[in-house]
Amino acid sequence: MTGTLKTAGFDGETLEIIAFRLHDQEFCVKTTTIREIRGWAPSTPIPHSPPEVIGVMNLRGTVIPIIDLAHKLGMKSTVANERSAIVVAEVHNMVIGLVVDRVSDILTVQGSQVQPVPEVTASFDKSFAEGIIANETGMICFLNLSRMFKEREIEDLAA
Repeated sequence: MTGTLKTAGFDGETLEIIAFRLHDQEFCVKTTTIREIRGWAPSTPIPHSPPEVIGVMNLRGTVIPIIDLAHKLGMKSTVANERSAIVVAEVHNMVIGLVVDRVSDILTVQGSQVQPVPEVTASFDKSFAEGIIANETGMICFLNLSRMFKEREIEDLAA
């Protein structure tokens, strides 16, 4: 094993990220995918929607799906409260709302700080994660929304 640190392929890039918490874990996405951050507001449930879809909400005249991001990531569903936030993102040219426990920070990191997700098992699907950022306060899982929400899946959410 060499002494060089393996990175996730962002070398030389400066990344603007927004960090947020789901349960006791920290995650982040690129700010370029984020449209806005809203306080928690109840959504309207949709019958027979996928389990990660909480419902829909009106965003300035446009109806958008609200996704339980924790459930989508295989975690226990988020129980939204007044501290929760809706991170409004654009994925495959569609706007969606992601429910998070709270937004932590907007950070600038060097691409070299993003380390690849380690191989856990052969059946482990790490496609949702772009990499891991280790910093002085802990580790942040860097999510890839484009891979998390496939284009066809986004179309189905809009239907």
